[in-house]
Amino acid sequence: MRLKRPFGGRTLEERIAERQAGLPPLKEGRTFEHAPAKFIFIALLVMIVLGHLLVLILFVVR
Repeated sequence: MRLKRPFGGRTLEERIAERQAGLPPLKEGRTFEHAPAKFIFIALLVMIVLGHLLVLILFVVR
């Protein structure tokens, strides 16, 4: 038995499906769909490279 929605609105799944149907197709070769994920990925890479350079300077140059 399916419960009746109190205000007669669409379900979450219906709203998501409608929104995704209106989106243009993804561009070829696009890796990141979300900008925040791209920002976190790039920030993490930069931190790793800077950390390696710091260790290189502290332990190898001495």
